[in-house]
Order: sequence, then C-alpha cells, then structure tokens
Amino acid sequence: MPTTWTRSPEEFHKIYVANTDAFYRIGSASLAPDLDEFMTRCALGLWARSGGINQRHVDMANQIYSRNQPKPTWLLWTLVSAAGKEEAFLPPVFFWNLAESDAKRGSETSRTFVRMLTNILLYLAATDDDVTYEEAGFITECTDRLTAICDTTGVKKSREGLNPLDFVTSAEPSFQEKHKPQAQTSGGEAKPDQAKAEEPRPSFEELMEQLEDLVGLDEVKKDIKNLINLVKVRKLRKDAELPVPPMSLHMVFMGNPGTGKTTVARLLGGLYASIGVLSKGQLVEVDRSGLVAGYVGQTALKTQEVIKSALGGVLFIDEAYSLSSGGENDFGREAIETLLKAMEDHRDDLIIIVAGYTGPMTNFLNSNPGLESRFNKYFYFPDYNGEQLVSIFKIQCKKNQYVLTEEAEKAAVEMFTQLYEERSENFGNGRDVRNCFEDMVVRQANRVAAMDAPTKEDLMAVLPEDLEDPEEEEAEEAPEEKSEE
Repeated sequence: MPTTWTRSPEEFHKIYVANTDAFYRIGSASLAPDLDEFMTRCALGLWARSGGINQRHVDMANQIYSRNQPKPTWLLWTLVSAAGKEEAFLPPVFFWNLAESDAKRGSETSRTFVRMLTNILLYLAATDDDVTYEEAGFITECTDRLTAICDTTGVKKSREGLNPLDFVTSAEPSFQEKHKPQAQTSGGEAKPDQAKAEEPRPSFEELMEQLEDLVGLDEVKKDIKNLINLVKVRKLRKDAELPVPPMSLHMVFMGNPGTGKTTVARLLGGLYASIGVLSKGQLVEVDRSGLVAGYVGQTALKTQEVIKSALGGVLFIDEAYSLSSGGENDFGREAIETLLKAMEDHRDDLIIIVAGYTGPMTNFLNSNPGLESRFNKYFYFPDYNGEQLVSIFKIQCKKNQYVLTEEAEKAAVEMFTQLYEERSENFGNGRDVRNCFEDMVVRQANRVAAMDAPTKEDLMAVLPEDLEDPEEEEAEEAPEEKSEE
C-alpha cells in the first residue's frame, strides 16, 4: 500500500526558497546559480546513500532552485545518471571565497551557509521511506568539511552562535524553537515562576562547540554528529506524519577511566534536550552502589527511584558490568531487570548509557539477552596519547591562570610522553592529568611561599621543578649512590 506523504515537493520548494532568501540577504544573490547546482549535487550524494534514486527524488530535485532562477527539468534516467557520477563531497569554489572574505571582514556569512545547507539536507533526508545512519553520516561529512574551511581561514566563531530565526529559517519556527521542551511541575503543568528562576540552558550551538573543544575523541564526535542528524530527521518525519521506524537511543560507552565518557554523556543529554528528544536533559550518574540494596526486594525500589530522578534525561551507569558479576543470586540481576523494563516503558524520555572497560562490558552485555537487544549504539573511547595529555594539562593551567615557562612546557611534554608510553592497565588518562596538575599546584605553592615578595607573575609561573617529584628523583639517585659506595 503506498504511503501518503503530507509534505509535497511544492512545500519543500517554499522551504528551500525561505532558506536561500535568508542567506542571500547577508550574502549575495549572484551566487544563486552556483548555489543551486551545489545543493543538487549534495542532494544526489544524500539520496545515493538511501538505496537509490526514485521518482520521489526526481520531484524533489526539480524544486531545488532559488527565487528568480529557472526551474530544473530532471527526468528519472537523467537523475540516476547524474547520481552515478557523484563522487566524494567537495566544497564548492564559491564557499572558499566566502570563507576568505569573512576572515578579512570578521563576518560569518560562510558559517551561515553551513547552517542553511544542514537545514535543507535534513528536510531532503526526511522525504525517503526510511532515514539511514549513512544519510546522517553524509550530512555530518558535508557540514564538517565546510566548517573545517571556516576554521582554517580564521572565520569568526561566535560564542553565542547565530540565531537560526534571523538567518536560516524554514518559513516555520526553527527546529530548536519548535521542539523546545516546556518546564514542568510534578502535576504536568508549566509553572512560569519556576521556569523563569531556572538557569538558562546552553544552546545547541554552544553544546556542539563544547563537544568540538574536547581533546581527541575524533571518532566519537563524528558518531555523535551522525546520531544527532539522524534524530533530527526522525523528528521532522514525525512532525510531517511520516512513518518513523522504532529506534533505541540507549548506548554503551567502552574505554578506560578518564577518557571523557561522563563528559560526553552530559553533553548528549543537553543536545537531545535542545532538539526536543528529551524533556530535561539532566545527567544522573550512578554505579552499582547507587542501584543495589542489601536486602531482598529493596533493589528494585532503589533502582526505580534512580530511574525516576533520571526521567527526561540521561542515566549514566559507570562500571555497569559489576551488576552481573555476583552470580545467579546476586541482587545486581534484580537491578538489571528493573532497568530493562524502564528502557521500554520510558523509551521516549529516558536514555540509559552503560559504561566501563571494554572486555568486562562485552561480557556484561552477553550476560542477558535483553541487554544485547536494547543497546545497539556502541562508542569506543581510546586512551589519550602523550600529546593529548599535554593538551589537557595546558587547558587546566589556562583555566586556573597558571603559565608554563618554555622549560616547564618541555618538561611537561617529556613527563606525559613517558606517562603514556609506560602506562599500565590502571592508566587513568584524564584523571592522571588532573592528579599531576594538583601535585604541581602544591609544589608551586611551596616554592612561591618561600619567596619574600612574590609578584603576580611569580604566582602564575610554573617552573620545571614544579612538575618533578623530589622523592622520585631521590629514589632514582639512591641505587647509583649505593653502587659508587
């Protein structure tokens, strides 16, 4: 039975014109021919990842034209032929010119173009029978490559971000505005005074910028962008009364401690709240002790209370494998069964993330058929290398207004390179960096306290000796002294 599509190609054309007109107001309408051609190539690349070109794609392609531009006359065979010639995504020449012009003038026209492109591609992806992870990945690839050009050319990057309502719009409220969750009381009604008193949440753009600013984690960032694009398209399809196949958003984070798993989980909660997938976006972090009680019947109640506090946000369970490591009669299995039920009952407003070491997490998921079926998104967090550890350390110093001298920076590179190369199975990654920073603060304070009248520069300066542990140096020198005796 054919599907009834509520959004016609003509309706999409209105959305396309609204987006391009908004861009031309701050750019230039002379770009229209090149822009329309580029948008068509992007559409072909997107649809090629959806399983092939069909007549619906032809109808949509014939609506990709700006105001006062000629309407295309694609036929099915010509569109199929053109799609077969599309290779990897290539940024257009006019975009490079936009980015270079922005860098000179301090403007953001090229970044606005990226937002416009993303908005249009999301609507195009929503016209298919199904939205695939490959389509979401293509949108991520397009936006990442264009954004990289902006970053390379030094285009201004606003902390507040650009207001989609002012620049890139769909002739309707923006995606974030349309799906903004309402403040709720326990009775389910919005309470204005309470909503007003709450601190403003970071915007979608601010949260994405925080994600980009994290050291390393390139593959994790890419997978999250793909997932966000996929969820956005699903929301658009749902709003258009199109079929949306069931999808689980529960996730598994695997990796050693200190690799950013909790930080990414917190950002994900905020991102999903900003696009309307979650009503609140808070992060509730627990381990076995927060879920398992000491007596029969109490574990289910304790786990239910934790779930209740996490509704509307993300429940992050660290070292989740400990729930299944106590044998058949362990209360941890009762917690698992309670969690599995909640994952189905509250799948529309609760995301559960289980985290821990890679090996034990694999055994944990295999311990219960229900776990394996409900978790289908896996993220691997690799260890930070020496260079990345140094970057994290320097971020800590900058945040707390400590300044490394040139010699101290060289000493830090040597220290963290050695720390990474000699790491054991208990390597703490970011946690080890935090410990090194705290030790440095103590040594620097002891050194400065012995000075008669330290200046502001003295209070901020970090010297090589502030990074070295005197006891370790003495331990290294002791065998040499003994051998000389």
